[in-house]
Amino acid sequence: MRHSLILIALLFILISVKAQKASYKVGLIGFYNLENFFDTINDPNINDEEFLPNGSYHYTSAVYLDKVNHLAKVLSQIGTDISPDGLSLIGDAEIENENVLNDLINDPQLKNRNYHFVHYDSPDIRGIDVCLIYNPKYFTPLSSQSLTVHLGTDSTEHKTRDVLFVYGKYNNEEMFVFVNHWPSRRGGEEASAPGRAAAAKVCKDKIDSITSKNPDAKIIVMGDLNDDPVSPSVAVVLGAKGDKNQVARGGLYNPWVEPFKQGIGTLAYGDSWNLFDQIMVSSAFLNKNQSGYFFHEAKIFSKPWMIQTSGQYKGYPKRTYDFNNYIGGYSDHFPTYIVLLKKN
Repeated sequence: MRHSLILIALLFILISVKAQKASYKVGLIGFYNLENFFDTINDPNINDEEFLPNGSYHYTSAVYLDKVNHLAKVLSQIGTDISPDGLSLIGDAEIENENVLNDLINDPQLKNRNYHFVHYDSPDIRGIDVCLIYNPKYFTPLSSQSLTVHLGTDSTEHKTRDVLFVYGKYNNEEMFVFVNHWPSRRGGEEASAPGRAAAAKVCKDKIDSITSKNPDAKIIVMGDLNDDPVSPSVAVVLGAKGDKNQVARGGLYNPWVEPFKQGIGTLAYGDSWNLFDQIMVSSAFLNKNQSGYFFHEAKIFSKPWMIQTSGQYKGYPKRTYDFNNYIGGYSDHFPTYIVLLKKN
């Protein structure tokens, strides 16, 4: 009798756990810098000569197809331990054009997800853009814009990546998504900071225009910010907070502040880690007692096969090239993603 009661109790616990898991819908939203995802065709309007078969990287069709396969391998596995559908929204940086995106989403590892994308050509001199890949099972884009980031004066205008803004319905819930790739730290972190502040302000102005009408709008800001969660562009210009209790209505919560303070990052340089690849959510995602999607957790995706095991970059994300030598890596950034839950 005692053993029977124990078995019944265990069975009840298992059923309860399964019922609890089954009571939520899961939504996974990610960001990945694809690191110089060029095709092998010369575009006379941009500076892509390095990434051509006769360029300094000897970027042949074989290398390109291998890169497509490797990026698809990463994207196909992110979050599948949580949901078999994987990522429903993917923001990407460092893509050359729609050709590479079409090759990526049609790779056999991703094709069954029926991914679509939103993309605009940016004025960046290297021709690298951002995009939003989406699974139409989850997301329906209703409108989009390419928001220009102005750097310098009219006479010294420096071209950089636009901010991609997409408005749509995520499982019938209104959602506003920003995909960013802010100016790099070339020339030094301090000297280049105004450029990232300018990009952050483009986002902030658009966010303010949304929250002035609806302070409970669901907004997601993601991207390679070339700044850390505590940098002024993020913490001051965007006003993103690492403490949920400090997020005002209509404000942004940044779940990457504490991981960064603990030394966790998505890319490494000079034996130190940075956490440039961030995904932030507006205050409307923080209430867990709601009928819509709410924020659950943030994760960095890294597997042993994505990590360099030797040389000067040992322990870093395994990049595509070591100087001009193709080493069959993935990207010099790890991807990040967030988990959203919604009560059935």
